[in-house]
Amino acid sequence: MELNYENCIKACQQCMIDCQNCLVQMMGKESMNDCPKCCLLCVDACLICIKFMVASGPLTKEYCQLCAEICEWCAEECQQHDHEHCKVCAASCLACAKECRNMA
Repeated sequence: MELNYENCIKACQQCMIDCQNCLVQMMGKESMNDCPKCCLLCVDACLICIKFMVASGPLTKEYCQLCAEICEWCAEECQQHDHEHCKVCAASCLACAKECRNMA
């Protein structure tokens, strides 16, 4: 694994944790938008992105770009809620998107 992926992997890991928490907290609650759907998809996107980085896969940069877009969509959705877990999730998604764009 290349060392320059370290910050992006950490950001993806934190994003997965915060999205998973947001998803769990939103279970059974009304949502006026795509939260928690975006959280579910963002967890998967970050996991796959980590796998590509660890393996130094041939499309890692392209996948990092896609992961950044998914994270930004998730942040946009979660920012519309007043829940603390949604705010944490949105901030984590934006941090992850920034690191992913640095890799792309």
